[in-house]
Amino acid sequence: MKLDVDVLRYLSKDDFRVLTAVEMGMRNHELVPSELVVRIASLKHGGTYKVLKNLLKYKLLHHDSSKYDGFRLTYLGYDFLAIKTMVNRGVFVAVGRQIGVGKESDIFEVATEDGTVLAMKLHRLGRTSFRAVKSKRDYLRHRSNYNWLYLSRLAALKEFAFMKALEEHGFPVPNAVDCNRHCVIMSLVEGYPLVQVKQLQNPDIVFETIIGLVIRLAEHGLIHCDFNEFNIMIDDDEKVTMIDFPQMVSVSHRNAQMYFDRDVGCIFKFFSKRFNLSFQEHKHDIDGSEVDTEEYDRPCFSSIAKCAGFLDKELSASGFTGKDQDEIEKFIEVGIEKDTRSDDEGTGDEAHISDEFAETNIKDFDSLKLLEQPERVNRDEKSEAEERQQFCEAGQSSEPDTRELSDKEEVNESNNEDNPELIHRLNKHRRKAAAAVHGRRKSVTSRNSYKDKGGKSSHNSKIQKQLSGW
Repeated sequence: MKLDVDVLRYLSKDDFRVLTAVEMGMRNHELVPSELVVRIASLKHGGTYKVLKNLLKYKLLHHDSSKYDGFRLTYLGYDFLAIKTMVNRGVFVAVGRQIGVGKESDIFEVATEDGTVLAMKLHRLGRTSFRAVKSKRDYLRHRSNYNWLYLSRLAALKEFAFMKALEEHGFPVPNAVDCNRHCVIMSLVEGYPLVQVKQLQNPDIVFETIIGLVIRLAEHGLIHCDFNEFNIMIDDDEKVTMIDFPQMVSVSHRNAQMYFDRDVGCIFKFFSKRFNLSFQEHKHDIDGSEVDTEEYDRPCFSSIAKCAGFLDKELSASGFTGKDQDEIEKFIEVGIEKDTRSDDEGTGDEAHISDEFAETNIKDFDSLKLLEQPERVNRDEKSEAEERQQFCEAGQSSEPDTRELSDKEEVNESNNEDNPELIHRLNKHRRKAAAAVHGRRKSVTSRNSYKDKGGKSSHNSKIQKQLSGW
């Protein structure tokens, strides 16, 4: 979206108040309800809906009524809030032309009161060309919910912190001036991107300088992760300046070696193609001894000692800290020792383990059979719940009856052992008798029992229950 700063002339205090209200509501709303915007803005004389209509006209807000009547900030509205804050702080007073466009940012010229020209970088994460930010960068860390404006703000804060720290340690980076929301103000680098440079007077010296910067960053505990010809500025005196820092990671990161080798490989590839510099890598023998030595040695990540500082810990750079790395190494060593011990013990007792395994399997099968029996009994009990209730309500069963039934069942069972249906019925009668004796089931009153208060109806119902029991 094109930044038209002329619109700022026509925005009033109420407009910025409503924009701020929508920004505050977006902390926990994807779409801020219009009622909430009115409540947060709390304009003295009302008219919030009129202001919202004006902001929609300039495309500072987006309106969506698919789920409910809500609003959200656009990047243009977020730009105006950041620019307004910077102007109120006195950082700059004018916005000039656009001097750069990237996959995740736009760069403009701004001027201060004394005429000094600075660079304003507006982060715009979420473009079609770079939407895999959540998986490629760790701006969110432990957070799960996000929007693109919030991610842009985190990227700007991270870049400002890296720029400040690298400048203090003497690295050739732009001077960080101020930061607000997704906007970073820095000094303007007088030069050109290295990708636009066709000829150099001393390409060897420039190459050594750039590789030296990569090594110095690693010695301070940082890796650029995007160190290529697009993020290196060079002036007429062939002075090199680094830019673009939000993706930097620590040397303790699990993929640190891969990022380091990729940065070095990009520089070697560019200088070999553009300036015809020949590079021959070291050829190592099987024992690790070097066979040939060359003019330009490719730096090795494992040979770099982190001795110059701990910027990764100071800036909370992405990646594992040294403490975490030591704990992981100890855990791996302990795991290897346990594996070796278990292998030694396992070779001597294979036969014993196999016998125990067979016994446990047999026990498991027996336990499964035992578990199946009570499940079947429970199913039979559920199917006969009505008959048991009738026996309990009638109260006709007694101990001698149960004995007689059991004797009869034993005689029948002895005579008919081969008939599974008769055995199943006998089991049912046994369970019925036991339930009647112990009174395991409470009598369930009928739905119309509150009407039976004596008289012929109640007497008839009792007779019917007794008959059903018989």
